[in-house]
Amino acid sequence: MYRSTNGGQSWTELQADGLAGGGDKEWFAIDKTNGPGHGFQYQSNDGADCSGSGVQFQRSTDGGVTWQPPIDIPNEPTTGTLDVDTNGNLFIGGEGFSPFYCVRSSNAQFGGQTPMFDQITQVDMGGFIGGFGGINPDGLWGQLFLAIDHSGTATNNNIYMLASVVPPGRSTTDVMFVRSTDDGATFSAPVKVNDDPVNPNKWHWFATFSVAPNGRLDAVWYDTRNAANNTDSQLFYSFSTDTGATWSANVAVSNSFNPFEGYPNQDKIGDYITIVSDETGGNVAYAATFNFNPNNGQHEEDVYYVRVFPGGQGPSPKPTPTASPTPTATPTPTATSTPTATATATPTATATPTATAKPTPRPTPTPRGTPAPRPRPTPPPRP
Repeated sequence: MYRSTNGGQSWTELQADGLAGGGDKEWFAIDKTNGPGHGFQYQSNDGADCSGSGVQFQRSTDGGVTWQPPIDIPNEPTTGTLDVDTNGNLFIGGEGFSPFYCVRSSNAQFGGQTPMFDQITQVDMGGFIGGFGGINPDGLWGQLFLAIDHSGTATNNNIYMLASVVPPGRSTTDVMFVRSTDDGATFSAPVKVNDDPVNPNKWHWFATFSVAPNGRLDAVWYDTRNAANNTDSQLFYSFSTDTGATWSANVAVSNSFNPFEGYPNQDKIGDYITIVSDETGGNVAYAATFNFNPNNGQHEEDVYYVRVFPGGQGPSPKPTPTASPTPTATPTPTATSTPTATATATPTATATPTATAKPTPRPTPTPRGTPAPRPRPTPPPRP
């Protein structure tokens, strides 16, 4: 764990290598409430790929300097994120290698207590997370993102979950969304965010979202709807101002790129994307292959920033092929596209809240169809 106190200009490692623990797909959250857990850091990961255990949880009560021993999370909600509500309750969302779950710890905020998970809710996301083939040959097609409304309005503490999932009978992905208005006890039926007609050849992958301080939801994802080859991708954006019951017309906010170029040591563009929202829009970091690198004869993978906002904007950036003096090409900054006409929200079917399974022991997972579930590599022997 590293910390910066000057806006990221410099970083300090808080402990010797390895002492923070952790495994694959690590995500963490910070308690920003004014309660007893203020400043606590919470981290979850898929420990099976590293330590040989299940999906693990760790807590730091001293700003990330020391971390308690890992605790296995019930029902193994992996490949997902964490958030803290205004009452200090910690929620973790993820896929339990079959169904999705939302688990809660009410006492993680008390430093003198060992965290316990006192609520486990099975969630229907309308499909499952796939990967290792298709649009991302050596990686995932999406992850589960959980975020909580901190607006202080009537929607305060709503819990939202969004993911790119493979619907039944499909081998490609849609962006699906659910919400809970009762502290994670139940979740709504899944709502599809991408508004193009169902086409089994099209991908809507790497979806992520965030909640603005005023309660607006901003979602982005990679989309192949405009690609004749069904693989060239664009970043798309949609927003919701009614807790995800309806979503605005989808808007392309990047030019098209080939996700298969720029592969270094393995065949994937990555597994990660993120967005952070403020009052008027969202700030997105995403990977794309806009820049052509003449040294290797293909476009390279770079990380890009784009700002999205209600009102829409045209695709950006406009890539400029540039000769690179070194083996690593440096992206050439280009002008941001001028905002275009306002995107009008297109109502979709309103999600009807439905009860979900009460906390129960994890059932035996049902075998998945094509594509196969994510393989877990055998961890190498530790020295």
